[in-house]
Parts: sequence; structure tokens; C-alpha cells
Amino acid sequence: MTHEFPAAHDVFRFASKHWRRWLLPAAALTLLATAYAVVRRDTWEASQSLVVRNEAAGNLGDPGRFRHADEMKTTQETIQELAKSRAVLRQALIEVGPPEDEEVTAAWPTDEDVARLAETIKLAPPKGAEFGKTEVLYLKVRDASRPRALALVSAVSKHLQSRFQALRDAKAQGMIAELSKAVSMAEAEMAGVTDKLAALESSVGGDLAELRILHESSSGDSDLRRKSLELETELRQAQLAERSQQSLLDLLQQARIDQGRLLAVPSRLLESQPALKRLKEGLVDAQLKTAELSGGMSSEHPLVRAAVQAEEEISRQLHQELEIACRGVEVELRLANERAETLAEQLADTRGRLAKLGGLRATYSNLITDVQQRGGLLAAAQRELSEARNSQAGAHSSSLIYTIDTPDAGTRPMGPGRLMIALGGVVAGSLVAAAILFLSLPTGVKPAVETHSATVPPSFVVPAVSPIRKQTPPVSVRKALKKTMATLAD
Repeated sequence: MTHEFPAAHDVFRFASKHWRRWLLPAAALTLLATAYAVVRRDTWEASQSLVVRNEAAGNLGDPGRFRHADEMKTTQETIQELAKSRAVLRQALIEVGPPEDEEVTAAWPTDEDVARLAETIKLAPPKGAEFGKTEVLYLKVRDASRPRALALVSAVSKHLQSRFQALRDAKAQGMIAELSKAVSMAEAEMAGVTDKLAALESSVGGDLAELRILHESSSGDSDLRRKSLELETELRQAQLAERSQQSLLDLLQQARIDQGRLLAVPSRLLESQPALKRLKEGLVDAQLKTAELSGGMSSEHPLVRAAVQAEEEISRQLHQELEIACRGVEVELRLANERAETLAEQLADTRGRLAKLGGLRATYSNLITDVQQRGGLLAAAQRELSEARNSQAGAHSSSLIYTIDTPDAGTRPMGPGRLMIALGGVVAGSLVAAAILFLSLPTGVKPAVETHSATVPPSFVVPAVSPIRKQTPPVSVRKALKKTMATLAD
């Protein structure tokens, strides 16, 4: 392998002969860097650390803390926009005043002054964090003067706090106006539904408790329903008693004509007439005694005649008792009829009331549900209105942004110092001069150096050859490079 390098004395001789080509660009860059270092103004960055908290109103679980990261991020983004708002920056500039080297006009600060200040402001979270992950923020302001940078960052943070309070106040006022209207509408709707419910309950009257029971009970069982069932049972019993009295009256009237029919009356029907029942049994006993005596004696026998007379007397008394019993049964029958009619009327009235309540049940349930829903909406609107008023009161009395310690601008300005800039110009000029010198070297001053392997097998001996000539680029390429270098040197 063959490498070619220019000889040191050739390079030195060429550089001495054409010193303008490389010295002038190096000197120009060095002078430019030195001039920039002299006229350059220092830039100081003042930083103020801030802590942001959430509103305590409406956050009873953990007052002052954000419920989730998105809420914190939204608040911090709002603060970031407010920090660069024209109102905050203009007030800060008015408070701090113009720079010492700037002429003050009557229109100061102008929109351009505010725009320049906005470009120097940055609100960022701590290193390694992002918005929404930490409650700490850094407000940074850059300026050519260290005291003015500190004053600006202090003024911006102060007016940022007041502006954020004003924004909270305006937001709370808008919410209060909106929620007040919502509460008024909810109250009006609540009053209308309540009036309808009151009118319906008034129309029900004494059955209001039954209607409420029907609304609350899923089975529909109520006192009125149980009363209806009891009346049906009593009516059936009264009708049965009425039929029994009617049958007994018919039998008693027939027995008045033919007392033999009385003997066929069941004892169950005579339970209500104990005297008649006793006479019936006595008549049967008398007839049996007469028949027994007539079987062994003549009809003229005194005992037979006495038995016949006793039987006739009992029959006569039975006839009289039948008259009394018929009048008593008639009275009982009339009372039974009246009781059955009364029970029928009560049952019809109860069924009518049940039918009326059944028809009103759906409407009443809908009104109750509507009242409950309106009441819930009204309570929610009133609660939100109370929270908005608390937020407005908090906006007047406290801030959600707090400063940590005092502003700090460090001990050194931003960026490299003047000496570093000058040294950088020297290094850059030297590198440019070396590059120009290397590209300007002629091709004829570059001798060749040949190297090859020290050990070669005997069978592969390579004959000696003349030194390899340095390959030169085409003439057109060399001319173009020399022309370019000459142009740079000039």
C-alpha cells in the first residue's frame, strides 16, 4: 500500500509565500469574534418558582388538591397563557419601567415592547417533569440587566396572580348568572308540578292515604281493599240470613193454616224462636201421650179426655205463638233486608272509590316522580350555585398561585463569556486557515512514500518498479479548486 504526504518544508515554504491566503481569513474571523464579544450584551435569566393548588370549594374529600392530572394540566396551561397575556405584561412593564438605555415615549410601553417581553418569558415545570405531573412551576424572564430581570419576574408573577384571581372571579360570575337562571327555572317548574300534585291530592280527599299506599305498595293491598273484601263477606252473610228468614217466614205462615207443616220445619230454622220450638216439642209430646192413652182406653175416659184437652190447649198456644213468631220473623227479615241493602251500598261505594283511586294511581305516580326529579334538579342547581358563590368569594380573598422564596437570577449571565467567544473565534479562524492552506497546496510538492510487505515468498518475488507517480486530479478540477481558494483569499 502506498501513501503520499506533502513534505513539511514544502508546506512551510508554500505558506510563507502565500501567507495572505490563509492569514487574512483567520484574522478576519478572530476580529469578528472579538468584536462580537466586546459589543455583546449579557443576558440574565431570572427565575421564580410557583406552586399551584386547586380550589377548596366543592372538593371536600381533599381540599386544595387536584382530583386528577388532567385537571391540573388544564389549570397550568391556563396559567401559561395568562403569563404571556398582554394585560399581565403591560402592567409588569409599567411597574418596572423601561430600560435605562431606552428612550421613553408617551406611548410606552408599546405593543412591540410587550411582544419583546413575551418572547423572553417562559413557564416550565421542573427538569424531568411535565405539565400535569407536578404542582411546581418555574416562571423565567430574560433581560440584559440582572436587577431588571429580577424585577420583571417579580412583577409578572404578582400580576399573574391578580389576573388569575380576576379570571376566576369572572368565571364564577358567569357561572353564578347561569346557575341562578337555572335555579329560577327549576323553582318555577317545581312550583308548577307541586301545584298539580296538590290539586290532585285535594280532589282525592279522605282517600289520600289510600292513594299513597297504592303508589308505594307494589302489591296494591290497602285498607280500602281489605275493607272491600270484608264488606263482600258480610254482604254474603246478610243475604244468607235474609234468605233464611224468608224461608222461615214462609213456613210459619203455612203452619198457621196447617200446624202439621210446623212439624216439618227443621230445628235449625227455629233456633231464633225458642218458645215456638218448645211448644212444637210439647205438642209432639202431647200427641204421643194422647195416642198412647187412646190405645188402651176409650175416648170417654177422663185421662184420654184430659190428654186431648191438653193437646188442644198446646195447639191453641202454638197458634198464638205462630202469630207472634211471624211478626218477629217479619221484623227480622226487614232488618236483614235493610242490612243487606246497606252493605251493598257500602260495597258499591268502596268499589267506586277503589276504581277512582286506580284511575288516579298512574297520574299520581307520574306527578310524584316528576316532583322528585324536579326536586333533585333543583337541589343540584342550588348546590352548584353555592359552590360557584364560594368560588367567587375565594377568588376575592385568596389566590391559587403561591411563590416559593424570592426570585433568583444566578451569579453569571446566560451563554459563554467574552473570553470564550474570543478564543472560539481564534480556534475557528485557525481551522479555516488550515483548511484553505491544505486545499491550496500544489500537487507537485507532494513526494511519495512506498511501503510493502517485509517478507515475501521466494516464488513470488516482485520485480523492482519505479516510484509510483502521484495521481493528480483532472486539470479542470484543479483549476476550479485554485480559483475557489483565490476567491476566498481575496
